[in-house]
Amino acid sequence: MTMGLSDHATKMLLLIDGYNLLHSGRTLVKLNSIELQWERERLIQRLSVYRQARPSEILVVFDGWQAGWSTEKREKKKGIGLIFSRIGEKADEVIKRLIREKGSGAVVVTSDREIAKYAGRLSVPVISSEQFETKLDRTDFRSEEESDESEEERGFKKKGPSRRPSKKEKRLKLALKKL
Repeated sequence: MTMGLSDHATKMLLLIDGYNLLHSGRTLVKLNSIELQWERERLIQRLSVYRQARPSEILVVFDGWQAGWSTEKREKKKGIGLIFSRIGEKADEVIKRLIREKGSGAVVVTSDREIAKYAGRLSVPVISSEQFETKLDRTDFRSEEESDESEEERGFKKKGPSRRPSKKEKRLKLALKKL
């Protein structure tokens, strides 16, 4: 039981400003609701791959303040926690609340100066959306390389059960090939 507690303590919590990361490095283009949904799904997939490479708890906060629900909506997709702020509440407010609750055990991903300043006052580290986007790109690239290597290695017989990829790894590789 002690092992489970120490594992939990070492897991990093990433608090991500969803739309801020989604739009990092892009010129602001107004997306319709279907395009926005597709972009969110693509981001969730990329974060899921990142989570496989670097086990961590990931919470992505999206604005729902203009066209959301009367209460905050929480869900989990592909191991990624999603929070949509309620109508009238901006994602920034939710992120600040989570920074207060989670404290120094979190890392915030945002390029929003106000959130970064707030996190800094509470000694919570901040990574800009652009920096994290670069990390995501590297993780995506490595995953593609790994799947290419496994295709090249098909001619070689792997020895012993410890060398075989798990069912989870096989499903992940299959999903990456489809992207």
